[in-house]
Amino acid sequence: MTRASSGSINSRPMGFAAETDVGLLGFCGERKRRLDSDPKRNSLGLLRSRPDPVSEDFVHRQPPEGYIANRKRGDKGRHAARSGDMTSHNNNSEFIPLGSRPIDRAGHHRSDEAWLTAAYQRDDVLILVVQKGLPLITPEGGLVWLGPEAAKAAPDARRLFMGLDKNGTPVFAIDVGDGFDLETSLIAGLGEFADFRMAMSRMSELELNLASTARSIFEWHKSHRFCAKCGTESEMEEAGWKRVCPSCETQHFPRTDPVAIMLATRGEKCLLGRQSFWPAGMWSCLAGFIEPGETLEQGAAREIHEEAGVICRPDKAEYLFCQPWPFPSSLMIGMLLPAESDDITIDETELEAARWITRAEARDVLAGKHPEIMAPMSFAVAHHILKEWAERPDGS
Repeated sequence: MTRASSGSINSRPMGFAAETDVGLLGFCGERKRRLDSDPKRNSLGLLRSRPDPVSEDFVHRQPPEGYIANRKRGDKGRHAARSGDMTSHNNNSEFIPLGSRPIDRAGHHRSDEAWLTAAYQRDDVLILVVQKGLPLITPEGGLVWLGPEAAKAAPDARRLFMGLDKNGTPVFAIDVGDGFDLETSLIAGLGEFADFRMAMSRMSELELNLASTARSIFEWHKSHRFCAKCGTESEMEEAGWKRVCPSCETQHFPRTDPVAIMLATRGEKCLLGRQSFWPAGMWSCLAGFIEPGETLEQGAAREIHEEAGVICRPDKAEYLFCQPWPFPSSLMIGMLLPAESDDITIDETELEAARWITRAEARDVLAGKHPEIMAPMSFAVAHHILKEWAERPDGS
């Protein structure tokens, strides 16, 4: 299915390093130095964040802590016999990049303006910064975390309440706007706005979750400024999680587009495809948007048939896990579908090529040993779909 934005999870070249956990974050580099405990007279008036020293040239803040710990992916039941029903079979999405280690969204605070104002001014508040969908990243990697000084650094920024971490610390994101000049701002030298895909490998799991959520919400605000019912410019409400039309009072909420991303299998083979603008050697799962009036299983089977001419039965679909994907705002739903035949007939408007590979080849692909095929990047759900199937015993 063709859309303005591609239905494939790997619709743009992505040659990045594996995800890393940067641990404690701060503003470092040449500007890093310990000064007297009192901020200088001309400083931003930065406040202490937990036990870390703060001055105009050095801020070291701990990132938020997820209120749900990562559940490790256990082997128990992973390779149990599969039925024909669409079921998770003991899989879950807690280990999938961008979806891991959430904070408590604390939605009950979103309509309490007095509470939000006080929370934004708290000494321990943590604020990530976004411009044009790009997160502000430290020189060493990871998000730049501001405290209450953000109100001085970017007084006109749009504010999004992200929630509370396990310590009860309020977490916000701000969009400083297209006209914000970092180099002449009060936070110059603390980091740079980096391409989100490039920055993925430099953020911790929780930061990926927060930054991708902030990107999705702020980009939705940019593309949905006007009321779809009467055309009047709508206004942000509920701490950034809603828009309301002042004319007809219609409420608008952030959208998430469901996208099936699936691996067709036939015995000991699976089906991969590639698009012409991808880097040489890059192959991935097929993917496409779910259309109105169809189920996830039906949409997945339709997309495989449309793109590669391979017929799959929706009632045999197996759900694996899902991933929020902020390009612009999709939920990638990972699935396996047994194929009814080997014949491939590609739609050249969707794919450059499609091919079957064996389970042994898939293991080589994931290990970086295949002579022709590169695996999807580790932060993409396609990587984990291929890995789930490849690691199963032969014949399962």
